[in-house]
Amino acid sequence: MNGRVTAHAPGRVNLIGDHTDYCGGLALPCAIDLGVTIDGVVDERIVLRSSLDDGVVSLDRPVDLDGRAGALPADLPIWGRYVTAVAALLPPAHGLSGRIESDLPAGAGLSSSAALEIAVALALGFDGAPMDLARLGQRAEHLATGTPTGLLDQIAITHAVAGHATCIDFTTLAVEPVAIPADLDIVVVHSGQERTVAASAYAERVDACTRAAALIGSLPFASVHDIEGLDDPVLRRRARHVRSETARVRAAVEALRFGDFLTLGAAMTESHASLRDDFEVSTPVLDALVERLLRVDGVHGARLTGAGFGGCVVAVCDEGAIVDPTAFTGRGWIVQPTGAAQRT
Repeated sequence: MNGRVTAHAPGRVNLIGDHTDYCGGLALPCAIDLGVTIDGVVDERIVLRSSLDDGVVSLDRPVDLDGRAGALPADLPIWGRYVTAVAALLPPAHGLSGRIESDLPAGAGLSSSAALEIAVALALGFDGAPMDLARLGQRAEHLATGTPTGLLDQIAITHAVAGHATCIDFTTLAVEPVAIPADLDIVVVHSGQERTVAASAYAERVDACTRAAALIGSLPFASVHDIEGLDDPVLRRRARHVRSETARVRAAVEALRFGDFLTLGAAMTESHASLRDDFEVSTPVLDALVERLLRVDGVHGARLTGAGFGGCVVAVCDEGAIVDPTAFTGRGWIVQPTGAAQRT
């Protein structure tokens, strides 16, 4: 490849279905019109700077980390860990000298890291199926952070269809676009609590779900009787969330198909309660923001979005019900469902 390369990957907001991906459940994310763009020229080496932070990533090819997160250079900026991990796993078809631009807030639960991974892979010449690209991004996430994240973010970014959410079945990896009605607004508000998944209790939640599944089988398909029969009350709550959340995703998909905003909103609000009480990944700040949004006329539902422990809240509302999302915390967006990551 010769000349200039531009690659763009959108962020995503998860409308409903959190902490279900690594359990084989369902989720309904939506790619959004905030994202990561890499612009540069083909070169022998990989030299990237970023609007995300100071510093530069300068790599010779090939990049050999022996599959170990501990092998990443200690002096890398945080964003550089993702760049280096992707470059080590690809391997790059060519080098690149350029710059990363992002309007995605970091630590907000809008998949800034996954968008960066996918954009880097495309900019470095990845040429394969969308699911292979998603899996590459997931492996890079694991290598960069050591956290056992699922595939939700990457699939949402690589399989998006403009104007649609994406229903993902994590048992079969079947992907189905679901149209977002034009008169439904998706509003994202930053709580002001930034967090990183690696520094949160995310891995503990994965472990709890794994232990519960070892006792009663696949959590999305477990019976209420089996879940309530778990002796450990923590495992019981975690399993109950996964089963009920998967059911809520099904209800949300049907509600969107029929333009039933009330049912969609109710499912989202119930999802937040489950994430707060059974999965215990909400915070008082997130809870208060959800309640504040729900008091606005025309808002049908609201919930935390992403892994939790901080970040953003997503609300669905009648068109124009919220004119200025920044009025809540100073940082907010009315987002548009956009298409998949691409290279030009």
